[in-house]
Amino acid sequence: MFRKILIANRGEIACRVIATARRLGVATVAVYSDADAHALHVDLADEAWPIGAARAQESYLAIDKIVAAARQSGAEAIHPGYGFLSENPAFATACAKAGICFIGPPPEAMRVMGSKAAAKTMMERAGVPILPGYHGDAQDLALLAGVAADIGFPVLIKASAAGGGKGMRIVERCEDLPEALEGARREALASFGDDRLLIEKYVPEARHIEVQIFADQHGEIVSFFERDCSIQRRHQKIVEETPAPGIDPLRRRAMAEAAITAARAVGYVGAGTVEFLVKGDRFYFLEMNARLQVEHPVTEMISRQDLVEWQLRVASGEKLPLTQQRLSMLGHSIEARIYAEDPGRGFLPSTGRIRHLREPREAEGVRVDTGLRQGDPITQDYDPLIAKLIVWGVDRAAALQRLESALAEYEIVGVATNLDVLRAIATHPAFMSGESDTGFIERHIDQLLAPASPAGSEETTILAAGAAARLGDLRVKAAAEAANSGDPWSPWDVSDAWRIDGQGCQTVIFDREGESITLRVHALPDGSIRVETPATAMLVSAEETGDGMRLRVDGVLRQLRVVREDFGLVVILAGRNHFLRYVDPLAPPRVEASGALQLTAPLPARVTRVLVGTGDFVKKGAPVIVLEAMKMEITLTAPDDGVIADIRYAEGDVAPEGAELVVLAAGEAP
Repeated sequence: MFRKILIANRGEIACRVIATARRLGVATVAVYSDADAHALHVDLADEAWPIGAARAQESYLAIDKIVAAARQSGAEAIHPGYGFLSENPAFATACAKAGICFIGPPPEAMRVMGSKAAAKTMMERAGVPILPGYHGDAQDLALLAGVAADIGFPVLIKASAAGGGKGMRIVERCEDLPEALEGARREALASFGDDRLLIEKYVPEARHIEVQIFADQHGEIVSFFERDCSIQRRHQKIVEETPAPGIDPLRRRAMAEAAITAARAVGYVGAGTVEFLVKGDRFYFLEMNARLQVEHPVTEMISRQDLVEWQLRVASGEKLPLTQQRLSMLGHSIEARIYAEDPGRGFLPSTGRIRHLREPREAEGVRVDTGLRQGDPITQDYDPLIAKLIVWGVDRAAALQRLESALAEYEIVGVATNLDVLRAIATHPAFMSGESDTGFIERHIDQLLAPASPAGSEETTILAAGAAARLGDLRVKAAAEAANSGDPWSPWDVSDAWRIDGQGCQTVIFDREGESITLRVHALPDGSIRVETPATAMLVSAEETGDGMRLRVDGVLRQLRVVREDFGLVVILAGRNHFLRYVDPLAPPRVEASGALQLTAPLPARVTRVLVGTGDFVKKGAPVIVLEAMKMEITLTAPDDGVIADIRYAEGDVAPEGAELVVLAAGEAP
């Protein structure tokens, strides 16, 4: 076993590897970019080395810097995690030249399986079924357009060098192909440094099922059973489970044998995942991920094995810890990926600082893998994954119940998240019955995004909590001003709400989901308050502690939490965020802008392409400017017909959220 390893990654996976290494007594070396100087993985490692600027190309993708850090720190091996350089054969080769063990497959196996085109060719020769498509080296537009026409639309464009949904486009019509190819190329190049593409037949409403395999240096290969990863958005998985619902033993055995055949065909060593598209009674090879997968914890939960430990043991030359006959699965496990993203805006990533974080209580059957803490920032530089929630149950029904309960306990304030969508998925009848495929989210998006309207009593509780918190804050502010007034004996500096003509009253106005609500709050002698809403009146008492708020409304006790934000308050009830925005009654009325239209940045992003020039006429829906943020490309289109009046950001510029990028004026085509 190694004495010291370097982890060439960041965030959740770096913390995950550190946990296993620490349990095994292996010292760890973290690397970090300027943006990650105070990150959790840096604090957890035994030592940490800086490797460059925030941009991944200057840090986490810089092979020479990472290898240098490993040599200088005395690390014997490098664990690449997933993403970044984890499937880069040049990185594995550089490690070998430096005399450092790469904890992963041999470079040649990575080279073959890392190229979807080469992998599909190899699998076809090995007898593993593949989808119709083009996997060749020629990349000119005319050839690819001809191939797509021969295959028949819809087709799927994929980046040849990597996965994770990057550089992937579904194309329904021939006329949309050129733009889709260019966008996929740019995204693949930005994420992985390789812009080669392949095209294959798109199969709607299919299932995405993968098989975890492990191989050692002595020729042994085992299968860890399958995972269903069909619940996806933007071609990226957000819910994974094992075993896959409805997979019979014969199909399971056939897929496992195909996965082992795939691994043996390329002389594979280490952890790998063979992905299949399943439609009806048939399955097709999609790709092989030559690394540990994001969703590996569900396999760990049902097998009671530590796959990172297996990686370390295999890389150090040991045999597989268990044979195929001794591997077994127990129960059912589900993983939900929690992202900083806004489902209401097409799942666009969200940036900001985590102002409040409360994770579910870890217990038997509940696990949280994360690389973030309360107070940490989420920037535009990296993937927006916050954490992975993994649950286990004796069967799927028990696992689903535990998932629903754990999601209800999860609290995050400061960035938009997909928590509510995950909660909706977990309780959706189709998902609960095992009826999921890659089109699940798109098909049920209206139901998944529908706000969970609180019951009348819950709405009353939310307003009561907001009123109590706001009045408490005003009292603290008044007391501080009184203490600093210079005349502590002045009756006007007492902040006890006493009034010469009777009981004191404070008017509080909140904006609640676009509706202005006026509350009249009366302070009572016993410390409680009476809150009058337009519809009712209630007697309220509240006690805030470090663990939340104990709120009584007309004698009914509720446990909740109130988080202060600059715009107002966030009341967290049963895990859901309810926003109460302050309304200043003296603020001047907002004047809506008229005339020109602006295209604004939906999040902090880098401008990668400007597709128009000043004076150009554009039609509504035409692409205008392309942004890149959090490993994702975003194309902004013209909101209406018009003429480009001004372009305020050039290619390469970084625009903050809300920045006006392009100004569009009314006009007609010349």
